[in-house]
Amino acid sequence: MVLIDGKAIAEDIRRELKEKVDSVRKQHAKVPGLVTIIVGDNPASRLYVNMKSKACNEIGMMSKIEELSADISEEELLQKVKQYNNNTEYHGILVQLPLPKHINEDRVIESISVSKDVDGFHPVNTGNLMIGKDTFYPCTPYGIKELLKRYDIETKGKHVVVVGRSNIVGKPIANMMLQKKEGANSVVTVCHSAANNLSVYTKQADILIAAIGKANFITEDMVKDGVVVIDVGINRIEDPATKSGYRVVGDVDFENVAKKASYITPVPKGVGPMTIAMLLVNTFEAFTKIEKV
Repeated sequence: MVLIDGKAIAEDIRRELKEKVDSVRKQHAKVPGLVTIIVGDNPASRLYVNMKSKACNEIGMMSKIEELSADISEEELLQKVKQYNNNTEYHGILVQLPLPKHINEDRVIESISVSKDVDGFHPVNTGNLMIGKDTFYPCTPYGIKELLKRYDIETKGKHVVVVGRSNIVGKPIANMMLQKKEGANSVVTVCHSAANNLSVYTKQADILIAAIGKANFITEDMVKDGVVVIDVGINRIEDPATKSGYRVVGDVDFENVAKKASYITPVPKGVGPMTIAMLLVNTFEAFTKIEKV
């Protein structure tokens, strides 16, 4: 069994990007810029935003956190997004979700310029992804695809089973793996909570992607020998033995499923670190297209 080290791969990607950013700074005296808009004071959102900003700064990208009050109106937020759409210093715009209940998230996402939508959530970018056009991939699915690529895991003709159908992970990774492209070209099944017997599908998987949001949900008896397991889940479970009183586990019963897997991602240090790494990749990509460098 090979442990897929997402933390190490993410560090490699950041190192590669730092060299590219240093190069464009020398040649063009410009660097990519990312603005993250956070509305309100959700502690988890604030943590994610700070991590993203820190990652940008470490590789020499320009980063800004735009902090807005929780009672901002939807129109004011849309105006703020428009302001950054027109700001040439910023090549990526990210609105941290979730937003307060009085704000329509879809309307805000749709207001972001398609060319600066580095989260890959704009309907135009999701449509382009589905039909196989060049686009921004959502960062977590993009990270999964990159892990498979960097570990030389064959995907052509393989049966990829995705457990979960969210717009953030399940649907986009299914569409990405369907494409007739390098690192994809797979036979894809998407299954979810409506299935009468989930293990009928999971046992068929050559590559199993678990993104269902339930701790230790995928058990040893649900997978076949030699399966490649990608665990997207981040779940807190109580653990009195730890200082915090909890520990973080994935959607897969790691200890037992690992016995049958050929490759498996751990939680933490698996898919998680890749999400921010691929956000940086998308921001650099946006920069090169907008600046034509």
